[in-house]
Amino acid sequence: MGFKMGIVGLPNVGKSTLFNALTRTAAAQAANFPFCTIEPNVGEVSVPDARLEKLAAIGKSINVLPARMSFVDIAGLVKGASQGEGLGNQFLANIRETDAIAYVLRCFEDSNVIHVSNRVDPLADAEVVETELMLADLESLEKRRAGVEKKSKQGDKDAKLTLDLIDRAIVLLRDGKSARFVERDAEEEKAFEELQLLTSKPALYVCNVDEGSAAEGNALSAKVVDYAKANDAGVVIISAEIESQLAQLPDAEQAEYLESLGLHEPGLNRLIREAYDLLGLQTYFTVGPKETRAWTIHKGDKAPQAAGVIHSDFERGFIRAQTIGFEDFVTLGGEVAAKEAGKARDEGKEYVVKDGDVMLFKFNT
Repeated sequence: MGFKMGIVGLPNVGKSTLFNALTRTAAAQAANFPFCTIEPNVGEVSVPDARLEKLAAIGKSINVLPARMSFVDIAGLVKGASQGEGLGNQFLANIRETDAIAYVLRCFEDSNVIHVSNRVDPLADAEVVETELMLADLESLEKRRAGVEKKSKQGDKDAKLTLDLIDRAIVLLRDGKSARFVERDAEEEKAFEELQLLTSKPALYVCNVDEGSAAEGNALSAKVVDYAKANDAGVVIISAEIESQLAQLPDAEQAEYLESLGLHEPGLNRLIREAYDLLGLQTYFTVGPKETRAWTIHKGDKAPQAAGVIHSDFERGFIRAQTIGFEDFVTLGGEVAAKEAGKARDEGKEYVVKDGDVMLFKFNT
């Protein structure tokens, strides 16, 4: 199961510096956090998870395979992108292919780095990007509406449902609100997703601060934190410059460098975890002598869906899943001891997988 987060922002806000640091860090930590370049602007990184090494040690696994996410460095946006300005349509198409959007916002003052609008205002920057996406969504819906309305009048029930969603989305967008705020029930969710609206995607605001503000943030990032809460979005404070410097240091010096700045871990780790949480994802594990592996699923997924992430045959032929909680697996020292202690459960098709479950699937071929 692959997930992509698009990194967007105005020119000179630190977007490319952040993406380059992300990819260099991943490459430098190849032993534990694999990285590969799928395309020039796509970096695949691993989700940091300290539980993996503990499980691998107990399972005496040869390989350790973390969960993975892709970050897409989308070309810098300019005002008018929805009308084709700058890279326009290419920019919007790249966003459409992602599962969530990270808005990199400049939260630092530096006279040597010229802002495209000659001012440092992260909320105004966010508004420019979001407005362009709203305008693109509005245009898309207005073009589509007539055809859907015609089908609805002919008695097409699916078209009637879609038309209602389109109208609700148009009202919000015209009011300057993102489509993710459209109220909808579970039965409408599939039809809503098929609209492929840019502003329906989960949003994460990345506050790019100066080095001195990396630990606690600053007045500019504080405004973004409040803005994120009001807009149902995630937020993370990070210094792209620090991450860039950190990525170039040997492993032995990284911890010392972070400590000198009052930081406990790389900001990129927090960024990756925040993105993972924002998408409503969680992890279960498989453990064996060949490999210990983290598998990504959605929160709320049941056992057959989790099995299907490994292979579609596992989901189709699902019988049951031996399940051991992470804490029980580690505390008791592995599968055998967990079984002896009665902590290995056989779960059926209705079992909702919990984060950290160690699972072994039984299925018909």
